[in-house]
Amino acid sequence: MSLTWFTSRAFLLDRRLLWLLFICNALGTAYGYVWYGEQLRWTLDHHPLWRIVFVPDSPTASLFFTIWLLLILMRPGKESGVYRIFRITVEALAVLTLVKYGVWAVVMNAAQGLQGDPLDWQNWMLIASHAAMAVEGLLYARFMRFGKLAALLALGWMLLNDTMDYGVGIYPWLPSVLEDDLTAIAGFTFVLSVVSYFLTLIVLQFRSSGETGAGDRR
Repeated sequence: MSLTWFTSRAFLLDRRLLWLLFICNALGTAYGYVWYGEQLRWTLDHHPLWRIVFVPDSPTASLFFTIWLLLILMRPGKESGVYRIFRITVEALAVLTLVKYGVWAVVMNAAQGLQGDPLDWQNWMLIASHAAMAVEGLLYARFMRFGKLAALLALGWMLLNDTMDYGVGIYPWLPSVLEDDLTAIAGFTFVLSVVSYFLTLIVLQFRSSGETGAGDRR
């Protein structure tokens, strides 16, 4: 068995793997929202209610992917126009945000260690889980239906999120050693949104018509 088999349609769309990914991502999403619990409460106390949607970045990214997995596993027999629009929206948001926040968290944890703050098991868990987020986003993008327009709209959402995070101060809480690097981190975050968009476009170029619409025959 060659290593390329692990990136094949037969392996990646095997229902057993999809169910495993659904369970893992659902649990990770729930854990992520718990992780943001204190910041969510702080935001509710100090900001208008509507800003709460911009606070939990990584768990929302994994939530989009979890929803997509459920759509693939429980695909309706007849798809309505609303369903197709919803699915395409979820797909674009899932891929772009998985790549962005997956890479972002890995870099932030690495920066923490490089600035002299020792990394504990939670840091390494976050590095591993967020790296996996970015990888699964890029691996599964070629089995999705969304195109350049949906990706562009997802980029717009991420840039709005970045503007809210660093414009009104609801960015993910950082370790103390990184607080003095906030300006650089904000710039990196905006750039990473754009990079994630172009990475997604590159991946979509390798999508064949036979791969698009994962789960259509499942």
